[in-house]
Amino acid sequence: MRSPYLPLLVNENWSMIKNPTKFKEFEKSFLKNKGNVTHEQALKLFTAMWAEAHTLGILPPKDPLEGIAVDIRIAKVLNSCLKNSSPE
Repeated sequence: MRSPYLPLLVNENWSMIKNPTKFKEFEKSFLKNKGNVTHEQALKLFTAMWAEAHTLGILPPKDPLEGIAVDIRIAKVLNSCLKNSSPE
């Protein structure tokens, strides 16, 4: 299974990944063992990613409600689909 994010991470013009082959091996191994992360490991990973995003200035967002109108419209459409497709 190939990650849809790989083309974004391994790009000739902009590459954060210095060793694409090693990254692909890691990705393959991670996907093979998918689901084998404990709650504690997942929490540590989330905390580390949150801290990194905070350091980069990505989180918290400057305007937390930015894009909320789109999210609400999508939620309404999805909810209407669920109501219309569920057996009664």
